Amino acid sequence: MIHFTKLHGNGNDFILIDEYNGEIVPEKSAFARKYCDRRFGIGADGVLYLGKSDKADIRMRIFNSDGSEAEMCGNGIRCLAKYALDEGYIKENASVETPVGNLSLALRDEDKTWVTVNMGIPVFERAKIPAQGVGEFLNVALHGYNVSAVNTGVPHAVIFVDSFKPELMSIAPKIRYDPVFPKGINVNFVILNSSDEITVQTYERGVEAETLSCGTGSVACVAVAHKLGKTGKKVKVNTKGGKLKITLANDGAYIEGPAERVFEGTV
Repeated sequence: MIHFTKLHGNGNDFILIDEYNGEIVPEKSAFARKYCDRRFGIGADGVLYLGKSDKADIRMRIFNSDGSEAEMCGNGIRCLAKYALDEGYIKENASVETPVGNLSLALRDEDKTWVTVNMGIPVFERAKIPAQGVGEFLNVALHGYNVSAVNTGVPHAVIFVDSFKPELMSIAPKIRYDPVFPKGINVNFVILNSSDEITVQTYERGVEAETLSCGTGSVACVAVAHKLGKTGKKVKVNTKGGKLKITLANDGAYIEGPAERVFEGTV
């Protein structure tokens, strides 16, 4: 029997496996594919594995619902931190080891648990997104849209639109799998509400569908919007699952949002 905890950050939901005291699931990809299924499994966008770290307070690995391992997840790391605080593994200020480096975070309790994470500095250089070509990937014509790209822990494409139309989610896979992005890319459609507020819809690589919220995607959208002179450095991001606050600073991009436990169980 394997114990799990279900959590979500603005509707971006995860199964968490506590491996702080030792590995429980050796076949992590297979477990994600089986139990993320919303009809025949627990149901989730991905699986979080919490472990000990020699470099930080705790360690995070995340596997998408298709079994692929992601480098980073903004909503996922908040859920991991919420669980770790509840279980006494960390205090209100902590660090998390991830494949993209150690990230610092702070937690506070109000009506729910709110977590602020320094996601690092967004990277616009094509080679580090990665994207083919040289220079920055800004307003490039692709599949009928002006596409910008940035890496905020994982690669993201950002497209500004006037309205969200149903066909956008059928266009997203074409951009996601375009050969210009050798490792694929997440795709975000953005409506600019004002200089300090945007609304975002995200098609996530690895989930291969729209998710209710994407933390790294929200950071990417604000980073691109500010880069193009559309917003300031502090922006409220509306997603289908709720709101996030993004702040761009010299030492990194900060994301603030809630994380909630949903239920516990065994499989």
